[in-house]
Amino acid sequence: MTPMNKLLTLAAAAALTSGAQAQGSKAELDAVQRAVHVCASCHGESGNSSKALIPSLAGQLREYTIRQLKDFRSQSRSETDIQAYMWGISALLSDEQIEGFADYYAAQKPAPGKSTHSKLEAEGKAIYDKGLPAKGVLPCKQCHGDNAEGASGFPRLAGQRADYVYKQLQAFRTPLRPHGVVMRNEIAAMTPQQLKAVAAYVQSR
Repeated sequence: MTPMNKLLTLAAAAALTSGAQAQGSKAELDAVQRAVHVCASCHGESGNSSKALIPSLAGQLREYTIRQLKDFRSQSRSETDIQAYMWGISALLSDEQIEGFADYYAAQKPAPGKSTHSKLEAEGKAIYDKGLPAKGVLPCKQCHGDNAEGASGFPRLAGQRADYVYKQLQAFRTPLRPHGVVMRNEIAAMTPQQLKAVAAYVQSR
């Protein structure tokens, strides 16, 4: 299915949702269930991505998914390789539909983490658990949870592919993620090697 056909499919689902809102939440959920098949073409069935640079959504915190979809919809999140597609997809969604997607993916079971580089992961674990005190970098677990499960609006990182996490860490140093002020400050003093180590570690969780 071409990107345009995907957009048209999602638009049809969105229209069904809008017309069904007065009939109750079950009809709205049916429309969300139809629309998630569009998302699955990139993010994988049940939100478990098989693509290195596309995030898994399964088990992601509801609040975080809502915020990211709204950022795409407002065009404030603007990564160059995906912005046209995600801007187009999110433009079709109401707040209620965005919340429906967030609820759906939060309830999906994440795939187990994958260990690929034990030495790099060990370096990343040290940073994740203890930070880099000499550089003023706080432990990652302070915001993202002891097991990278996410907490208080900070995203779940456990099991995300290292390539994607590293790419996002780099994006926080640019204007592409304007709401990432906390992350921008935390990673300012970190080397590319240290960022890759953290990314490898959270993939293994």
